[in-house]
Parts: sequence; structure tokens; C-alpha cells
Amino acid sequence: MKKTALLTMLSFAAPDLREQIEAMPEGTALIGISTDGRAIAVDLDTCPHVLVCTSTGGGSTTVLRSLTAQFLHQGAHALVLESKRISHLWARGLPTVTHRGNVASIHDALVGLGEELARRLALTDTELDAAPRLIVSMDSANGTLHHLTRYWEKFRGNDDPRMSPAVSAIEAALYTGRAARVHVILDGTPSSSVLGAAPREMFGTVILARVTTTTWQRLAPLAGPAPKPNRLPGRSHVIQEDEAHETQAIWMTDADVVTWLTDPEDHTA
Repeated sequence: MKKTALLTMLSFAAPDLREQIEAMPEGTALIGISTDGRAIAVDLDTCPHVLVCTSTGGGSTTVLRSLTAQFLHQGAHALVLESKRISHLWARGLPTVTHRGNVASIHDALVGLGEELARRLALTDTELDAAPRLIVSMDSANGTLHHLTRYWEKFRGNDDPRMSPAVSAIEAALYTGRAARVHVILDGTPSSSVLGAAPREMFGTVILARVTTTTWQRLAPLAGPAPKPNRLPGRSHVIQEDEAHETQAIWMTDADVVTWLTDPEDHTA
């Protein structure tokens, strides 16, 4: 398939891009535009979870922000978890977003997620259809999951389970989330020793940028050989159904997101 030259940046403010994003069906979000000119999107009804893995500066935080914001615009609710506490400032104060930063609050939020997941799984189809999608957006997941495990070890009683209930909640969401309209967008490469299965088996969409050959082979083993790393901001490879699409991801700033979600008629973002 013929390749085309991609823009070095695909800004949310670019002509017609916002309209293209807003025309996406409910449950579908635009990741970016591929080198063959196609719109590359994730459909949560077919690919319920997204894994983003990049090296430093590869744009993982931007991808999490963009995808989460698009689903929020469609009426979803979100649980935004970031141990850095500075990567997703846009999420603070929005009425349909729960934003948590320190380990204790992330732990409690995920325990609540497990309870909400169980509640949703008990709903009738009609009741579930009326419930908003719930997006669980976790930045820097490797470190966060490790901290959650250590946090649980400090407080675990003799009769408590060995695995952190917060980590168990993420694992449960990955396995049964589609049936409950709960979806995980995760930044990192969590090990099977933490989540209990290979990451590629849990995520229908994998977004890779500037990763090593070893990481590529681990997360996209059937998508062909690892490409040469591209240093352009926002340039990544999106793997869906074992096919890799070189893609320029959408650049959406904190200000873009807040303006869009709080004043959707404002087209000056």
C-alpha cells in the first residue's frame, strides 16, 4: 500500500481534524493518521483495552490524554491514575473524572473499581446499556503497580489475600471489563508476574513508539520485524489484529482538553 508523507504534528486544532474526531461513533476514538492516509482508531466494543508503550519522550502521556478525552466527550466517565501527579493536570476538577495521584488514593480508587465492576456485572443488559462507559487510564503503570504491591504488603493481614486488591481490580477489569463497559488504557509494560498473563493477550490495540527490538517482539510478535525508531514527536506504530500501522498520533494539549470538555461549542482550542 502506497505511503504518504505525514505531518510532523497532528494538532487537535488542525483544519477538519476536530470535526473528524467528533464524528466518531460512540465508543470509538481516533488515535491518528497512518502513512497510507487511513484514520487509525480504537473501537472499545471490539478492542476493549489499549496498551501504550514508549520510551521517554515517545508521547505515551499525550496518547492517554487524547483517547481518554475523546471518550469523555462521548459521555464516558474516567478514573485517571498517575503517580507522577503532574502528567494529567487537565483531569482535575472535571465532573466526570476521578483523578488520583498518591499510592494510597490510587489503591482506594482501584478497590472501588473492583466493587463497581462487580456491581455492573450484576446488571441486566438494559441497565448496563444505560450506564456510562468507565475508562481507567493509568500512566506509568509499571511503577504504579509495583508501588501498589509494596503498599499492600505493609498493611496486609494474615487472613488477607497475597495479591493487592488494587492490582486484582485492574486484572479483573482487563479480563471482564468488556462485559461491564469498563475499559483500561494503560501506559507501560506490566509483567506477567504482576497481572498474571502476557500483556499482548489482554490488549486488542497496542501502541508502540521508540521501543527496543526486545520490547517489540514481546508486545507485537506477529506484526513483523521491529521498525527503526522514529524520533518525530507523536510518531508511533499501532498494532491491531497483528498488523502494524505507522501512525502520527493526535497532539491534544491540557488546554485543548479542558476547553473542549467544559465548553464544547468553543472552536478556538
